[in-house]
Amino acid sequence: MKQDEKEMRKAAALKYEASTDNAPYIVAVGSGYVADRIVDEAREHNVKIVEDKKLSHVLSRLSVGDEIPEPLYQAVAEILVFISNIDKDYKTRFGLP
Repeated sequence: MKQDEKEMRKAAALKYEASTDNAPYIVAVGSGYVADRIVDEAREHNVKIVEDKKLSHVLSRLSVGDEIPEPLYQAVAEILVFISNIDKDYKTRFGLP
């Protein structure tokens, strides 16, 4: 593997609806410029971003529409809990429903 490939930025966007989905699944994935665009779009739409280089490297091997594999459930669950807690803190701080 070339050095450039090892260090290239990677990003993946996940979606999960507990009431309808079996597991979180990939809605966007890419490296380099595409990864930058995924992050830019997330920021523009106020989507929470969590940086985890190891996880993004693994997720970048998946395709759009793929559910995350079971060995990644714990890592993704920790991120979802983290984001959920941020949302709760934000709502409480600003008196939102």
